[in-house]
Amino acid sequence: MNTTTFFVGLGIVFYVITCLAIFDIAKKNFDKPAYKVMWAIIAFIPFIGCVIYFVFGFRKGKMINPSL
Repeated sequence: MNTTTFFVGLGIVFYVITCLAIFDIAKKNFDKPAYKVMWAIIAFIPFIGCVIYFVFGFRKGKMINPSL
């Protein structure tokens, strides 16, 4: 595997993880709307933002409608 393939693959992995974080933020209800905006901004920080969200913010919000 060459260097280009490695970095493209790594970029795709982080893109997917960021999308998962944004979808999770969108379907959760945080205490204040500002918290949702804050977590969305953090999740968009390249490479590390989604990791920060999943480590610290994932359990903060509550599902809006868990039956869906």
